[in-house]
Amino acid sequence: MTVVFQRTKGLTDKQFHYCPGCTHGVIHRLVGEVLEELNIVGKSIGVAPVGCSVLAYDYFNCDMHEAAHGRAPAVATGIKRTRPDNVVFTYQGDGDLASIGTAEIVHAAHRSEKFTTIFVNNAIYGMTGGQMAPTTLIGQKSTTSPEGRDLITTGMPLRVAEMMATIEGAVFVERVSVHNVPHIRKAKKAIKKAFEVQLAGIGFGIVEILSTCPTNWGMTPVDSLKWLEQNMIPYYPLGNFRTPEEVR
Repeated sequence: MTVVFQRTKGLTDKQFHYCPGCTHGVIHRLVGEVLEELNIVGKSIGVAPVGCSVLAYDYFNCDMHEAAHGRAPAVATGIKRTRPDNVVFTYQGDGDLASIGTAEIVHAAHRSEKFTTIFVNNAIYGMTGGQMAPTTLIGQKSTTSPEGRDLITTGMPLRVAEMMATIEGAVFVERVSVHNVPHIRKAKKAIKKAFEVQLAGIGFGIVEILSTCPTNWGMTPVDSLKWLEQNMIPYYPLGNFRTPEEVR
């Protein structure tokens, strides 16, 4: 029998623990495929903090390091500076990167640390109970905003990609989505470019990926994909914000 599809060598055989319909599994697959295609599985070191990605060490088939909540960029900085020949990446959610870890990611970008960040934005705290995150949309309900996020008391949702694009040291910034197959393919291209930026030694790169959280959104997996497309993309427009000439 001809094998037409198989698990990438960038992932282990461990079954994902994510909720049905969660697109973390899709993003894991894309990262794993990129690691394999660039032939860097054996030299890569991933950093996973607290959040939905806390068990990522079970899934990525490379060395992994745990970090305290929000501190993955600091840990990645230490690893990359002491082991410059390794490929280092952080895998972070919005409750982690855009809240408690905002200062960490901003200053890592300002220093143009030569690692790659995979930033998963599902507009909510996924693992810790569905609380409102800095990325939660106006009117979106959560366990800490049961009547919907209020503009007057909480301000507007944080647009991370746009903010990072203002930082000179962030040499690659792109926002993608994984709500359908065409966009999944685009997401993989962005992830690959971000790693190529690191391999070229150019500087810091980040890919923001719009993702779903059916459980905490209170939706079916199918409805959550539609909700992402109809509600998140208009506020978080997709596209490239910065790319160095070397990887265009």
